[in-house]
Amino acid sequence: MRNLLRFALVLLSLNFMISISSAEDEAVDRIQELEKIADYALIPPTLNTSPLPEYDYDKLDYGMTIGISRTPAGRLWACWVAGGDSPKAFFVLATSDDDGETWSKPRLVLDSHSKDLPMDRSILVGNLWTDPLGRLWLFFDQSMKMFDGRGGVWATICENPDADNPKWTEPKRIWHGVTLNKPTVLSNGEWMLPISLDERGGLHDFKGCFKELDPLRGANVFVSKDQGETWTRRGMANFPEPDWHEHMIVEREDGSLWMLARTRPGIMESTSVDMGKTWSKPVPSKIKHPNARFHIRRLDSGNLLLIKHGDQIDAHSGRVQLSAWLSEDDGNSWKGGLVLDERKGISYPDGFQSPEGKIYISYDRNRATDGEILLARFTEADILAKKLVEPNSKLKMLISRPLAGRNSE
Repeated sequence: MRNLLRFALVLLSLNFMISISSAEDEAVDRIQELEKIADYALIPPTLNTSPLPEYDYDKLDYGMTIGISRTPAGRLWACWVAGGDSPKAFFVLATSDDDGETWSKPRLVLDSHSKDLPMDRSILVGNLWTDPLGRLWLFFDQSMKMFDGRGGVWATICENPDADNPKWTEPKRIWHGVTLNKPTVLSNGEWMLPISLDERGGLHDFKGCFKELDPLRGANVFVSKDQGETWTRRGMANFPEPDWHEHMIVEREDGSLWMLARTRPGIMESTSVDMGKTWSKPVPSKIKHPNARFHIRRLDSGNLLLIKHGDQIDAHSGRVQLSAWLSEDDGNSWKGGLVLDERKGISYPDGFQSPEGKIYISYDRNRATDGEILLARFTEADILAKKLVEPNSKLKMLISRPLAGRNSE
């Protein structure tokens, strides 16, 4: 009897081990198949420079701002996401030749969806940036679904962004991950690009994919010493509870680099004293902000510009009251508090300063309903006065509004 019991236990144990082994084999096969599918995201997308009428406003039903920039001759370019904050996402770009008063219909679209693919391929985040040479860069990510665990940061460059028919280069993949903010030009002439490789790895179907990239997951910084011809990974900060990082970098007067990053509890910060090779242990920022994008850049005056939610530096009420602030002491204290838009459902500021000193900030409002992409144009004097005092300053300027499913206005 005992022998029979032992034999039965051995059989049960053997069957259990076989079951585990079979499940592990199935998981490995599933990961391998998904990683093969993710290779479709390594194919350069086609730039659609004649997107009308297929991508006209009456065909669009969503709007999430990505970025805004200005060309040497003064043309404004704006980029936003259509399709949704989802695997359906793609990029739309338009221009303004009258300082943001009126905007063109879509002039460039990056939509990498295809009926021939086994699943959606999205272009979800990126930015526009005019480099010191006057070239306009469009950074964008490309991934299968929302994030396949590897993704990829790409760039296309326009050397004649003021022309009637701008020409863009073939998109070039820089690295894995995503980027949402502009590069910073350092005092030594290097260009530093923030790239996020999310610690959570692949989402949904792609959970567990590309485990070999785990040591590189974090708020990375890449550097170009040859005006964007090549980019090299320099270092990385790791933030607790990150949410795509969306990190921005400021070079302080003492030469250190100050990184602010988006996390689920709010903004956290880290510092590097070796030009980005190593980063200090992150700490919560004194700037209180919801789990959302913010904007910080150094202005020509030397002051720092901060765009955040809330009419106080140390408080916020969610994605409401988008406000502008100035710091004269590298972020130790802040002045001003110009409210750019007091409404709810506003988010994702990005911007730049013109050679004349005007500041331009784009943002979105109620992405899935109103889908508006908006522009604020103001100065440092307006920020300090907490109201518009310059005659050319203006708030809540409309860049775009999707019109699909509603009457044209």
